[in-house]
Amino acid sequence: MIQIEEDIVIRCQRGDKEAFRLVVQTHQRMVFSVALKMLCDEEEAKDIVQETFIRAWQSLSAYDVRKTFSTWLYTIATRLCLDRLKSMRHTVPLPEDESTLRRFASDVDHQRALENREWVSIVRVLADRLSPKQRLVFTLCQLEGLPSSEVETITGMDAKQVKSNLYVARQTIRERLKQLGYDTDR
Repeated sequence: MIQIEEDIVIRCQRGDKEAFRLVVQTHQRMVFSVALKMLCDEEEAKDIVQETFIRAWQSLSAYDVRKTFSTWLYTIATRLCLDRLKSMRHTVPLPEDESTLRRFASDVDHQRALENREWVSIVRVLADRLSPKQRLVFTLCQLEGLPSSEVETITGMDAKQVKSNLYVARQTIRERLKQLGYDTDR
């Protein structure tokens, strides 16, 4: 994980816009990645990126430089995503989303790179029946690869809640894959 140097954050806290530009350049892909996976909408994800950095700039004085900056940004971004998910109408997977997932699942080369549209299709199909909290925990743990301790910090959930939400999300996704004809036992 990319970490911003403490002196850059301190410069940002003093109002240095060039230092903040470096922060944005360093972390915008990370924020976009988590927002896209949670919201399944590229334009909404771009909006979340902007909102995240606006909130970060406005809240820099409250940031504790002894803590991990990327975790603080993840917290802002995921809370914005959860708020957006609550206000959005439920997104139903499209038939082409399922065909994208089937094509990916049957591909023997699991290392091939996915484009944003393919990620959106796959996540939309798999996360269709997840609650916002389950989607958040699944995205952070499974798709972003963050350790549970960091997920706890970002979400404000305790270890038991993270584990429970992740378990239910995995079970739901496993069932969804079975419904789509993908053998999850291989």
